[in-house]
Amino acid sequence: MPDSLAILLPLPLAGSYDYLGENLAPGDFVVVPLGKRETIGVVWGPGTGEVAANKLKAVIAKLDAPPLPEITRRFIDRVAAYTLAPPGAVLRMAMSVSTALEPPRMIAAWRLPAAAADQIPVPGEMGAPGQAAAKETPARRRVRAVLQQGPARSTSDLAREAGVGTGVVRAMAAAGLLEAVSLPPLPAFGRPDGFHEGPALSPAQRDAAESLIAHLADGGVTLLDGVTGSGKTEVYFEAVAATLRAGRQALVLLPEIALTGQWLERFEQRFGARPAEWHSDLTGAERRSAWRAIATGEARVVVGARSALFLPFPDLGLVIVDEEHEQAYKQEDGVAYQARDMAVLRGHLARVPVLLVSATPSLETLKNVAGGRYRALHLPDRHAGAALPKVRAVDLRRDRPARQRWLSPGLVSALEETLAQGEQALLFLNRRGYAPLTLCRHCGHRMNCPNCTAWLVEHRHAGRLQCHHCGYQARLPEACPACGTAGSFAACGPGVERLAEETAALFPAARIALLTSDTLGGPRSVALTIDRILRHEVDLLIGTQIVAKGHHFPMLTLVGVVDADLGLNGGDLRAAERTFQLLHQVAGRAGRAERAGQVLLQTYDPENPVIRALVADDRDGFIAYEMAERRAASMPPYGRLAALILSSADADGIDRIARELARVAPSGPGILVLGPAPAPLALLRGRYRRRFLLKCRRDIAPQPLIRAWLAKVKLPGNLRLQVDIDPYSFL
Repeated sequence: MPDSLAILLPLPLAGSYDYLGENLAPGDFVVVPLGKRETIGVVWGPGTGEVAANKLKAVIAKLDAPPLPEITRRFIDRVAAYTLAPPGAVLRMAMSVSTALEPPRMIAAWRLPAAAADQIPVPGEMGAPGQAAAKETPARRRVRAVLQQGPARSTSDLAREAGVGTGVVRAMAAAGLLEAVSLPPLPAFGRPDGFHEGPALSPAQRDAAESLIAHLADGGVTLLDGVTGSGKTEVYFEAVAATLRAGRQALVLLPEIALTGQWLERFEQRFGARPAEWHSDLTGAERRSAWRAIATGEARVVVGARSALFLPFPDLGLVIVDEEHEQAYKQEDGVAYQARDMAVLRGHLARVPVLLVSATPSLETLKNVAGGRYRALHLPDRHAGAALPKVRAVDLRRDRPARQRWLSPGLVSALEETLAQGEQALLFLNRRGYAPLTLCRHCGHRMNCPNCTAWLVEHRHAGRLQCHHCGYQARLPEACPACGTAGSFAACGPGVERLAEETAALFPAARIALLTSDTLGGPRSVALTIDRILRHEVDLLIGTQIVAKGHHFPMLTLVGVVDADLGLNGGDLRAAERTFQLLHQVAGRAGRAERAGQVLLQTYDPENPVIRALVADDRDGFIAYEMAERRAASMPPYGRLAALILSSADADGIDRIARELARVAPSGPGILVLGPAPAPLALLRGRYRRRFLLKCRRDIAPQPLIRAWLAKVKLPGNLRLQVDIDPYSFL
């Protein structure tokens, strides 16, 4: 009799469903009926027994795909429990490419028929008995010669190697002179070689690499803490090489797709082949190929964005989180999770080492190091003797830019000197578009997004106003929609496009390039721009945070931060930490080779602890100050936070539910609930938003409190609730 099996479906449902099936094991991918349709699920274990066997539906089919590994299934369960997300929603991230579960397509190929394989006919010889007469030609003789000397080949490969057109191959097949066969697809990825010789390491790099390799078998978490330009990547490549030599897979997480270009080139130089990639810029076919190669173990090294954590590695031996402090590792939509923290969980479950890499580690990581839970390795100096850049604050209260200009006289002079010496400069402003605000000079009306509590950003090059939260776009109207005055709009504040306009007027001979997510269409476009910079076809680079990390430009000696105060305001818990990390990283782009670098920070508040620490190169002093501030407020990493965000198109309805939740909110020693309050983005994509913030002591887990809290209130179907454990965004 068929067994009762628990099948988890990649849907945001409460749990698994019971089905009947035979000869199935946990991890098998199966097709099951769900209502009037069929869907794919995963065998999760024995059935719950909550439904009588005679009422259960049967599994329709088992798919010919590698089973989901046991570690991956445990990881999905643990992530769901930690984030309070439905397990099926987490599973969906692990099987995001359903076509990869289908058997790989065979390749159509040709070989010589058995009777013809032993000889090459002379000119004019007829085909074999029963075949259509076919006059032999030099082109056909070359095709026969290729097939006699090697295995079957596809039409295109055979034509290329024989030096003929594909029509010759097809005509021979039609005449019965070739025999059709099916071949398995070629390997999707090269094989990185762990024995491939790497570059010479400095003594500090070699010591760190040897320590890493010595602890690979121990598992646990290690922080590789090194200044910008210290060669951290080459150090962790040694750990990757050791993992490959042990016959295991390695995963490297990067926070930005834009970082992959130069990284991939360095990886290929080091290991002789490129790794598998996993990020949103891949085509459907590329994602299918990568998922299948990872699941079968063919892909030995994977570099990817945060979602790569959920790929079905059968033999993962090392996880590396590069730039571990980056906010990009926090997923805000859907299942809200911190990829750095989930990478540590993934390593713990599989008992494999996890390496966290950063020049400005997160406070959470540093606290774990101080508490002895993580090991730490340090690279205090730049590689090859390069010096750290000199950092100076430009006080905009004294060194004021001209009216409707954004560059101070001091920064302009530094740019003139840098360009005159044939060196490159970078202007950093973490604000896309032309201007962040457009308003009417006559009545003061501001151009707002109709779907969000946000201003529309002008993108003058594209001729549009755009919301960076929901994607809404509109043309700038000819007249103010509030007062009707024509031609009254003013652009307020600078974006990178406006900065490019200003620099083009100041330096008409300079070759200027914009590097932002708006102006570049993905890793390939970024790579082309990076190549132009490396070939010194660009004198002045203007960019947002996409330029702040991971790039190495030997001729870049000046970094100008146009608005160093941006990001310090707004009441965000991590505002100071995040601003310090970002500005420290962008400053690290200067002077990475033999030429000395300098960094100018334009600011209205040079006494701010962040600015003072950057100028004094006192990272440890800033960390101590920020840790003390967090400890005094019992904020992470000395306390726990969780956010509940309600959203609905019904403003009255959402307020009613928020009041009900407030009445039954958890309380007790070490527990504080703030809210409900409108979120800073009180309207997002046409939905009203209300927010609770649960704050508790470090030794109190918020998940049980939230489960009990939500069980007391029935939420209507038109209301969405997102639980965010350890929130990073407070919008």
